[in-house]
Amino acid sequence: MIRNLILPVLCCLLFSCSDGAPKALNPKTDNIDSLYTSYRKSGKQVPMDVLVAHGNLMLDRYDYDKALKDGAEAYRREPENLDARLLYAMGLNNRADRTHSDIVSAQKHLKFILKKRPKDLSVLVQLAATYAQIGDTEKAFHYCNEALRIDKHYRDAYILKGKIYDAAGNTKLALSSFETAIQQDPEFYPAYLYIGEIYQYDKNDPLCIQYYQSADQIEPKNTEIMYKLAYAYQTFNQDEKALETYRMMAKTDPEFTVSLFQQGWIKQFHQNQIDSAVIYYDRTLQMEPRYVEAWYNLGLIYEENKKDKYEAIKCYRMSVKYNKDFELGREAVKRLSK
Repeated sequence: MIRNLILPVLCCLLFSCSDGAPKALNPKTDNIDSLYTSYRKSGKQVPMDVLVAHGNLMLDRYDYDKALKDGAEAYRREPENLDARLLYAMGLNNRADRTHSDIVSAQKHLKFILKKRPKDLSVLVQLAATYAQIGDTEKAFHYCNEALRIDKHYRDAYILKGKIYDAAGNTKLALSSFETAIQQDPEFYPAYLYIGEIYQYDKNDPLCIQYYQSADQIEPKNTEIMYKLAYAYQTFNQDEKALETYRMMAKTDPEFTVSLFQQGWIKQFHQNQIDSAVIYYDRTLQMEPRYVEAWYNLGLIYEENKKDKYEAIKCYRMSVKYNKDFELGREAVKRLSK
C-alpha cells in the first residue's frame, strides 16, 4: 500500500472581501491563513473560494486532516462545486488514517469530476493513487500514463509511479521515475528525499547524502530534511557533520527533541564522551520526559560506564513506566533486579 502520497494541487481562483467588495487574491502573496482565521473568529461563514483555497493550502503543507475538514464543509455546502469535491476527495485519499471506505468514496468523487474534466491531470493522478492504495497497480499505471499522454512533463505522475515501483521493491524503476520527476521540476524537494531514502535504506549507499543536501538547499529551514541529512551523516560515520546539523536543527526548532537525543547517542556510542552524552540525554528528558530511549541509554551509561546499578535500574524503570511494552527496558530491570 502506498503511504503519504505527496500530490499537492493547484489552488483554484481565489477571492476575498474588502470593504464589502470582492477583489482577486493571489495565493502566493495574500495571506490565506489570516483571511480564513479572521472569518472563523468573526463567526461569519467562510466564503467558498476562501474555504477551498485554505483547504488547498493545507494540501500543499501535507496537513491532510485540515484539508479534509475544509473539503467536507465545502462539499456539503456546494455538492456541484467541482473544486470543493476535488478537495474533499484528496483529503479522504491522503490522510494517514484513511479507511478502505474513504478510498472508495474518494474514487467515486474523482470519477465524477473526471467526466466533467477529462483532461484534468491532478484528477487523473489522484484517481491513480486510489487504485494504488487498494493494490490495483494496473489501473494505477493506466491513469498515470493517461496523464502523461496529455502532458509528458507532468511531475506528479512520475512521482506516483516511483512510489508504486518502490513499494513493489523495484528500486531501479523507482529511481528512474523520481529522477524524471526532478527533471520536470528541479525545485520539488520531496523527490530528492525519496531517492535519498532508497540509497540509504535499500542500498546502504552514502550517495543518499547528496540528495538530502540538494533538498536542504531548496528548503534550508525544513527540520524534516535536516534530520534526514544529519542521520545520514551519522549512519555513514561523518559524526562532526551530523552534530553540526543537529545543532542547526535545535536552533531552528528548539522543541525538536530528537536532535538532542541523537547528539547524546553520538557522544555515547561513537565518541565515548559519556559526560557529554548524559548532558544531552538530560536536556532531552527535560523537554520530553516520555522519551523512553533516552531513559534506556542513560541506564546503560549508569550500568556500564559509571557502575551505578541502582541509578541504572531507576532509568530503566522510567523507560518502562512510559512504555510498558518497551522490551529492552523490561529485560534490563529484570536482569539488574536479580
